[in-house]
Amino acid sequence: MIHYHGTDGMDAKSLVTIMSNRHAMVSFAMPSTLPHVADICSTFALDNGAFSTWRQGKQYDFEGFKNWVEQWQTHPAYHWHLIPDVIDGTEQQNSKLVEQWQLDGVPVWHMNESIEYLADLCKSFRMVAIGSSGAYAYVGTQRWWGRISEAMDAICVDGKPVCKLHGLRQLQISIFTKLPFHSADSTNMVRGTKFDKLWKGYNSPKSKHVRGLVIADRIEAHQSAPRWKPMAQQLSLF
Repeated sequence: MIHYHGTDGMDAKSLVTIMSNRHAMVSFAMPSTLPHVADICSTFALDNGAFSTWRQGKQYDFEGFKNWVEQWQTHPAYHWHLIPDVIDGTEQQNSKLVEQWQLDGVPVWHMNESIEYLADLCKSFRMVAIGSSGAYAYVGTQRWWGRISEAMDAICVDGKPVCKLHGLRQLQISIFTKLPFHSADSTNMVRGTKFDKLWKGYNSPKSKHVRGLVIADRIEAHQSAPRWKPMAQQLSLF
């Protein structure tokens, strides 16, 4: 699988030290790292930044995002982008955005939307991103696992999804190793470098650059599941 690390707030030195030859997810809400990412990373994906805009209560700039994607989609390291979505919107609103989007992007299925809509997206697109939202906003809870199980049961044939899947904010080892993901992303690496209490003991690195390398290497030492196993076979998770 491809492990996409968020780069929000990283300075140029940290990027070069930690992210060289890795895979990055850059948000439209914080695009300043993209020129450096494009120079040093194997590939990069573009996050539409809708969550950050929604959280800040701002109006989303659809035209600005479209122009940003068009500017970068010809770069050799560009891989894909997320089609804009409404975080607290209805299934109908998000479906309409997907239908109207003119560029070749990846749609987001929000876990509070219907399984039928997910199945339709998987039939129409080469890759679908899965976003935790609504009652399933907290990744890894028992409720979350119940819902992701419903989704996998619906779109997997002999344990293999009918299209490529990307897990949004799901780059935790305990999550992606149980799911047949093509890729996943998170900002765990960036956030993990900032909390001193996580790094204790004589051999704990104090440098944020070294911390980032340790976290990224630990994550990338693991791969996604080769196929989905129904929840009855995964009860040991809980």
